[in-house]
Amino acid sequence: MNRFNELKIIIDDLSDGIFVFDENKNCLVNKKFKMLFMLEDYGFDKISDALQEYGLSEIFNESCNTEYEIFLKNRRYSVDFFLIDNNDDSNFKVVLFKELINIEEAETEIEELRQGLNSMKDILDNAYQGIVLVDNEGKIVKWNYEQLFGIKEEDVLGKPVEEIIENTRLHIVIKTGQKELYDIQRIQGHDMIASRTPIIKNGKIIGAVGTVLFKDIKEVKELASKIKTLENTVNIYKKELGKMYCANYSFDDIITQNQKVIEMKDIALKAANSSSTILIEGESGTGKEFFAHAIHHASIRKKSPFIRINCAAIPHELLESELFGYESGAFTGAKKEGKIGKLELANGGTVLLDEISSLPFSMQAKLLRVLEEREFERIGGNTAIKVDIKVIACTNEDLDKLVEQNRFRQDLYYRLNVVKINIPPLRERIEDIELLCQDILNKQLDIGFNSKKVSEKSILALKLYDWPGNVRELRNVLERAANISTGNIITMQHLPDFISEKLIFEEQKSDNKYLKDNIAKAEINAIMYALKEAKGNRTEAAKILGIHRTALYKKLANYGINIKNIV
Repeated sequence: MNRFNELKIIIDDLSDGIFVFDENKNCLVNKKFKMLFMLEDYGFDKISDALQEYGLSEIFNESCNTEYEIFLKNRRYSVDFFLIDNNDDSNFKVVLFKELINIEEAETEIEELRQGLNSMKDILDNAYQGIVLVDNEGKIVKWNYEQLFGIKEEDVLGKPVEEIIENTRLHIVIKTGQKELYDIQRIQGHDMIASRTPIIKNGKIIGAVGTVLFKDIKEVKELASKIKTLENTVNIYKKELGKMYCANYSFDDIITQNQKVIEMKDIALKAANSSSTILIEGESGTGKEFFAHAIHHASIRKKSPFIRINCAAIPHELLESELFGYESGAFTGAKKEGKIGKLELANGGTVLLDEISSLPFSMQAKLLRVLEEREFERIGGNTAIKVDIKVIACTNEDLDKLVEQNRFRQDLYYRLNVVKINIPPLRERIEDIELLCQDILNKQLDIGFNSKKVSEKSILALKLYDWPGNVRELRNVLERAANISTGNIITMQHLPDFISEKLIFEEQKSDNKYLKDNIAKAEINAIMYALKEAKGNRTEAAKILGIHRTALYKKLANYGINIKNIV
């Protein structure tokens, strides 16, 4: 083993991996071998196991003299064998692992490295912001301020930095260990912007680096001016975007004298400036979208986009991309440049999710995440996009029932149902019909109609109708009437038959009742006259009236006539 120890001193510094062993399994490896096979400690059996993984078990055969090639750490090595005879009955076998270098590949790597170093040198030498490197004593070890200060590197190397750069603080930074970023430094009559950073290794300051970012503070002002111009341009685009996606109605456009609608307007106005989600329920045509527009218009977000999404009108397979957008190449048919989603487009503003009950179950979970975390990812992307949006959801269905039927997620319902606004149908607010009629007809003036009014009888007919289509149906009826009427008054003949017939039927009922009442009064007067003439004798009275006595008895009972009060 003494020879092994002597041999270790020789082979440890060699660049090739070496493994030496004898027939008694005494062995020796050098540092390179341990590095190649990642061995911290070693023995013959451990080395044998490591070599067997690479199919090198035959090297332990005495007669083996075959050469091998193997890959270690993505590099190619040759494996050579040597037998050393000591003439003292002890033989050693040496296994040599030598890296095979492809000359062409090596030359290519060297050239790429050379180009990279040259590029780095060009960057450092020609960088607008110069760089100076000092050691822990504040002496200059690297300088590329020649173009900036007109001083060559060879003239300053090894000199204290404070003797070369006026007003420098690099020597102070070495002592304090504190960064000084974007500081104004007066050099050669210019106010330059400089940064100083200490270099720390193993907890000790070994030097510092100084950089000049701008050679004159005027350049900073020019850059700030350019940034301000860009910001103004962005703000202009934001304003234009806000005009494209803006609220068209305010609370003044919601005409009512119904107490419940007034209460709903008050709740909506109070909730407009909060970040809470608003759920608007009501039958189709009641004006849910009017309320949504008015809420956005009354909020501090009114200058930001108001994005409307009809969950029922967009095909389910496209809804996710419409809401969240997608990255380039996210799926077949996707635009090359990708697409921004409606939620991202609405950032800073309001999103109206109309007919929220039609949202697919799978999308409900994704929407819930947006509401809770205020972030989402585009389709095909892996970057979270933060959004600041107010969400208003509208539905003409009862979400409570949909939750019970497992058609709508309960957790999403609770998240949406923070502020609920329930708009009553038109049949429950008939006192608003006359006001609505006049408002609708006034707006017809904008599209070329003359000023028109609805007759009192027509108003009565409109109030008698049930309005299953609510205000939307009323608007359609009046627009039709305005088109077919030639004068300034909309009368019964201008209304659809299903509305006018309702009033005619009620009038007929009223006329029949009037006739019956008059007949009853005439019969009572005639019976009382006949009884007086017959002095209370009902048989004589029946003869006077020309009716049967039994018929007289029935009429007396029906009209509640007491003979004693007459005679």
